[in-house]
Amino acid sequence: MKTQERKMTLRNLTKGNWGFKLNMRLLVLVFAFMLTSISGFAHCDSYDGPVIKDALKALDQNNVELVLKWIEPQQEKEIISLFDKTYSLKSGDRQVYSIVEKHFLETLVRLHRETEGEAFTGLKPAGSMTPLIEMADNSIADKNVDGVIKTVNNHLEEVLRSRYAEVAKLSKTKDNSVEEGRAYVVAYVQYTHTIEELENLLHAPVSHGAGHQVGHNQ
Repeated sequence: MKTQERKMTLRNLTKGNWGFKLNMRLLVLVFAFMLTSISGFAHCDSYDGPVIKDALKALDQNNVELVLKWIEPQQEKEIISLFDKTYSLKSGDRQVYSIVEKHFLETLVRLHRETEGEAFTGLKPAGSMTPLIEMADNSIADKNVDGVIKTVNNHLEEVLRSRYAEVAKLSKTKDNSVEEGRAYVVAYVQYTHTIEELENLLHAPVSHGAGHQVGHNQ
């Protein structure tokens, strides 16, 4: 029943007043999220990611509220206490402060990763984020999403055409032997699951931990 409802809603999307091109743009943006969701989490760990940038800014201005948005309310007490201790050592020995500052950054990122349901695997150096994630961050800073849409649109077409082409090629030999049949199935699953994941993302809310839920059903 759920699958049937999804198919009907997807058909309605392509027939609505928005028009096919606008719906494709929506699909492109959601697909971009799907492509980068796994690697995208990691950029919150990097020194040029938004979490650490806000943390260093907070320490520079002695304003812990700048980082509280990255964590849940129940985590605030731990971060505020550690922030105060870290800031109090800022004017002291540079080597000691460097160690304490790193501990604060690691704790903040670890707690933020918990809100994402992801494990903390250590801080990453600047330059660790993927090209698409870096482009997404830059688009926010530049207040212009056109470059992201164009790049993702091209990437989406390339991925779908490539996976379809592999299925089409292997479908000609899938009945020749078990081995060739299995090769076809691998390509088929990769292609159809790409479409399935895209459809799932269109109809499910994007969650950010227990305390956050962003998104809506189309």
